[in-house]
Amino acid sequence: MSSAIRIAVLAAALTVGGCATNNPKDPFEPYNRVMFNFNDTIDRAALKPAAEAYTHLPSFVQTGIGNFFGNLADVWTAVNNLLQGKFENGVTDVMRVAINTTFGLGGLIDISTDAGLPKHKEDFGQTLGYWGVTSGPYFVLPIFGPSTIRDALATPVDLAGDPWGYVYPVSLRNTGYAVRTVDLRASVLGASNLLEEAALDRYTFVRDAYLQRRESIIRDGESPRTSYEDEEGADVVATHNIPSTQNTEPAPEPLVKTEQNVAEGNDTDSSSGTNPKRER
Repeated sequence: MSSAIRIAVLAAALTVGGCATNNPKDPFEPYNRVMFNFNDTIDRAALKPAAEAYTHLPSFVQTGIGNFFGNLADVWTAVNNLLQGKFENGVTDVMRVAINTTFGLGGLIDISTDAGLPKHKEDFGQTLGYWGVTSGPYFVLPIFGPSTIRDALATPVDLAGDPWGYVYPVSLRNTGYAVRTVDLRASVLGASNLLEEAALDRYTFVRDAYLQRRESIIRDGESPRTSYEDEEGADVVATHNIPSTQNTEPAPEPLVKTEQNVAEGNDTDSSSGTNPKRER
């Protein structure tokens, strides 16, 4: 399976060699649109109908399937959290797998979440991004869909880290792949239907949404600092609440006389004729 993905990625990279646009985030747009339409055709013809039929299964069956494959995914998530130096999250992931596998009937029941062990989602592309590997341009993979050059190259590693990839016989493994794919597709049916109704250019919408979400995931939800913040932020903080010294003109005389002026007999303002005691 991983060898096929490697070949597909390399073939796609060679295909887009002569395809370029002026968008720096999407220089392979001509190829990407073709592949997007190819994936969309497969989705409309097979995957979406299967997902719609899948939703008619009892809810506990759907929940169990999602929990089972989610428990397997926690194994690879734990590895990537540890590779990123997020040891607390990594230990939490290991504990999730241990508890859900033993007490959750092989992962069919998610006991860990109710026990206060939050679920994480990490992959090797996120690990590369954590250590500073740039995402590169947007890139649409066959079948797998939206990606970037970095994440596309990380996909074979993610496949190799998937515990289900080592299940035998192969027929059972392939059946599991199909069920998991349908389950994932069913989980986003509502969003895809909304996208089909609302987006004028579905390709652009999916691309921009994917890149923004992926950047947020890589940064663990933190927004990147802008160049303006990097250059001006320190000066703004340093000068905040510091009184200005440019205006050196003397302060105007107060309209209300002080107690000393009243005592001296100047109890009426010459310009307004008002009693300063009443002003106070």
